Amino acid sequence: LLSKLLFPLLALPDYYSYSTAFGDGSGTEYSTAYDGRITGIRVWEHSNSLIRGIQLRYDGTWTTPVCTSNGNPLEMSLRDNESIIQVSGKYYSGYIYEIMFVTSRGRSLKVGQPSGNSFNIYPTHDGSELRFLSGRQNGYGITSIGAHWAVYYTGDNSATA
Repeated sequence: LLSKLLFPLLALPDYYSYSTAFGDGSGTEYSTAYDGRITGIRVWEHSNSLIRGIQLRYDGTWTTPVCTSNGNPLEMSLRDNESIIQVSGKYYSGYIYEIMFVTSRGRSLKVGQPSGNSFNIYPTHDGSELRFLSGRQNGYGITSIGAHWAVYYTGDNSATA
């Protein structure tokens, strides 16, 4: 039972990768790490400007929003056996201004403004998917973002893609 509760990568470190955070990284650290598989994404943008907040849904449970949840979010629900395989965007002047999540089925959620330096992050290992995000935020917006990738294993230790 304990092994099912622990992040499954403890036994399989070759299938884990981390994409270095992009952005200036000021403010407080955050992490969206949670048990289960990502099944939804919400992103809040400040009036045609920077990214104010991000929230992930794991199975049926939404994480606490990163930074803020003020305003109306743009949202995408993932389909059965669909996963996030790429995170792209732009950062400028201390903030993440644009973010795009791409799924294993070619769908995407793009939020924000195309201003600044580009980033494009994806897993190192075939079959890996986004497991959680980490970085920094300052209460006004997201100042850096990094991605943690791994092959998702079900309770019977079989991988799903």
